[in-house]
Amino acid sequence: MNIRAQVSMVFHLDKCIGCHTCSIACKNIWTDRKGTEYMWWNNVETKPGTGYPTRWEDQKKYKGGFEKKNGKLSLKLQGRTGALGNIFYNPNLPSMDDYYEPWTYDYGHLFDAPEGDDQPTARAISLVTGKVMDTIESGPNWDDDLGGSPVYAENDINLDELSEEEREQLSEVERMTFFYLPRICNHCANPGCVAACPAGALYKRGEDGIVLLSQEKCRAWRMCISGCPYKKTYFNWSTGKSEKCILCYPRIESGQPPACFHSCVGRIRYLGVLLYDADQIEKAASAEDADLVEAQRAMIQDPFDPAVIAAAKANGIPDNMITSAQKSPVYKFVKEWKIALPLHAEFRTLPMLFYVPPMMPVLAKSKDGIYEVDQSGSDGLAPLLSALDKARVPIKFMARLFSAGNTAIIEEVYRKLITVRIHRRSAEVKDVSQAELEKAYVSGKTNPEEADAIFRLTALPTYEERFVVPDMSRELAVEATVLPLANKQETGFGFRKKPERRF
Repeated sequence: MNIRAQVSMVFHLDKCIGCHTCSIACKNIWTDRKGTEYMWWNNVETKPGTGYPTRWEDQKKYKGGFEKKNGKLSLKLQGRTGALGNIFYNPNLPSMDDYYEPWTYDYGHLFDAPEGDDQPTARAISLVTGKVMDTIESGPNWDDDLGGSPVYAENDINLDELSEEEREQLSEVERMTFFYLPRICNHCANPGCVAACPAGALYKRGEDGIVLLSQEKCRAWRMCISGCPYKKTYFNWSTGKSEKCILCYPRIESGQPPACFHSCVGRIRYLGVLLYDADQIEKAASAEDADLVEAQRAMIQDPFDPAVIAAAKANGIPDNMITSAQKSPVYKFVKEWKIALPLHAEFRTLPMLFYVPPMMPVLAKSKDGIYEVDQSGSDGLAPLLSALDKARVPIKFMARLFSAGNTAIIEEVYRKLITVRIHRRSAEVKDVSQAELEKAYVSGKTNPEEADAIFRLTALPTYEERFVVPDMSRELAVEATVLPLANKQETGFGFRKKPERRF
C-alpha cells in the first residue's frame, strides 16, 4: 500500500449562481499579465453548452487523456514515436479560434477624437496584434446563460447520447433549463499533462498532490495542452512558456484556501485532504467505463484505518496531514456519502476535483394550455419532487458528465439528494407522512442521521468545515514525485530526472 496525500476539492453545483466571482478573483491574482489575457484558470460554463475552449470535451478532436489499447493504458495523444513525429507540429492543439482573440478598446479615442457631429466610439484593439478588430465573434463566457442556444447549447457533446426526440424536447421553452459548471485544474492522480510533456516540466508535488509546471524546464512543446483533456494548461504567447492553475499553493502553505474558493459567493466549494493508494492508480484508470467511478472511490482510503495511517506515516506523510484527512469534507462527500462524482471519468486521468450534481428542475405538464408542476412521481417519494424519469434534463446527460455514462451511479446520487430534501421537508413543513419518509430513506439508501449531516454540511457549514487546509510542514516535505503510471507511458524521450527535494 503506497499511501499518498492529495489536497482535493468538491464543488456543490446546486449552490452555484454563476456570478463568476471566482474567475475574477483568479484573474486578478494570476493571469493579468501580457500573454495571459485569454487564460481563465478558473472559468464558469453554462451546461448544456460547448464550454471553453469550444467543445473541450471532444477528445476525438483534441486527443486528451488516456485510452486502453491492447489491455494497456496509453495516452490518446501519442506514444514516443508520435512525439518525435509531431515535436514541431501539434495537430491536436486548440487554436485561437477555439479560445478567443483577446482585445481591449481604444479608450483614448473617446477623449482625443476631433470635434464632430457624431459621438466617438472606442474600437476594439487586438491585444495580440495591436490592430483594430472589425468584429468580435467570441469571448469568455460567450454562451453564458444559454446565450446563442442554437449554436452552443445544441452542440454540447454530452447530448450525443440522447435521442432526437429528447434533444428537441430540451429546446422547448417550457422545458429549457441550464446549470453552471465551474472548472479549474483537477490536479489529477494520473495527469495527462504530466505524461505528455517531453521535457518533464510538469510534476505532481509529493507533499500535497498539486500538479505544477516548472517555468525553467518548459520548452514550449505544448504537448501538455493537448494531453490535458480538460484543457486547463495554457500557452503564454508572450513568454513562450506554458502555465496552469497552481491551486494557489502559496495561500495553502500559509493556511488559506485558494482565492477562487475564498471568494465564492454561493459557498459551493469545499477543500480537504484525501489519502489514496498510488499502487491502485493503474488499476483504477484501466477499469471499464461503467466501473471507473467505483474504482476511483476504492483507491481513496479510510483516514481512520490504522493500517492506512501506518502506511501514510511510512511514506513520510506527517500527522497534521493525516488529521486534516480525517476532518476533510471532501472525504465525506466522495467516499462516505458517495454524492460527489468526478467530471468525465472516462478521460482516465483520475481527477481529484469532484462535483455534487445539481438538482434537476421539476418537469411541467400541459393542461388546457397551462403548464403546472407534475406531482406524479413514479417512485412515490413526495409531492413537488420530480421523479428521475420526469426530470427536465435527461439522466443520460448527467451520467455522461459525471459517471462515465453509468446511469445507475448518477441515479443513486440523485435519490440520496432527493431523500435529503424530503427529510428536511418533513422537519420544516411537516407534510410528509412517516411511511413516505421511511420509503424515501430506503430509496436513497440513507438514514436520518446521514441525511441531516448532508444537509448541514451543504447548507449550514462554517468556514472551518468547508476549508480544512492542512499545515504543510514544509520542513518535512517529501520529494516531489512523478507518478509511477505517468512515468510508465511511452511518451517523451526518457529524459526525466529524479525530482529535486523541495522545501
